[in-house]
Amino acid sequence: MQPNSTLILTAPPNQSRAALRFGLPVAHAAYRVGGGPHLFRANMPISVRGGLMALDCVGFDGRGEAGPFCQEVLRECSARGYDGILCDFEGRPIPLLGEIVRTLAGLTQKRGWPLYVTEAYGGSADSAKVLISSALSGGSLAQRLTDAVERYGAGRVALEVERSALEFFLPSPTGQGAPLGRAELQALMEARRPSVFFSNELCAHYFTYMSRENGAHFILFDDAGSIRKKLHLARTLDITDALLPFSQVDDLLPDLLP
Repeated sequence: MQPNSTLILTAPPNQSRAALRFGLPVAHAAYRVGGGPHLFRANMPISVRGGLMALDCVGFDGRGEAGPFCQEVLRECSARGYDGILCDFEGRPIPLLGEIVRTLAGLTQKRGWPLYVTEAYGGSADSAKVLISSALSGGSLAQRLTDAVERYGAGRVALEVERSALEFFLPSPTGQGAPLGRAELQALMEARRPSVFFSNELCAHYFTYMSRENGAHFILFDDAGSIRKKLHLARTLDITDALLPFSQVDDLLPDLLP
């Protein structure tokens, strides 16, 4: 990492202590926009303080007012010593969530805190940093990031690293691969001993093999080397912020950190 780079780990409560041991900021994925809306909290270790609040919107019905909810968020940030917020809002954009993002943007900007949002809410606040996923099954990661920089500006783009391990049956008309666990990938590589190649476009490793039962297979996967290249690619475009899910990269972190 460059000195001015920001690398953040996202972690659920049961992994927060383990993630904190690496000395990086941790976004604690222990919060949800619940009905009302109110801030729902998972049980967090009392000793865990600092880092960022990460909240999702799973099951939210889209009703209520933004102001009181945002004040709840700030009170929790104050109680836990958080100095940043990650709005991990997936799914169809909801107007009230857009209003929450706009309100939080003003509140965080006053405090000098970063606010990270998913791409669906990138237009809701000019000061928010927009998460662009590294996961691709086609196209070019460099072009994807370049397009995001042209749209938002490099200072507003953050790379959301996703560790891929996908198996595609060829031909693959949908472009959708089946996820492979670490043990599955390792067993497959030990059994097949394939020639492994690197895709500069996808910034990931791949190999192919043939099966008598179901024909040709294409395997796309990441390791520490490919993730380092994703981070380097982002930095060449002046993207300095990157988020990594701790549960996906815990075994790779010793090789990713300087």
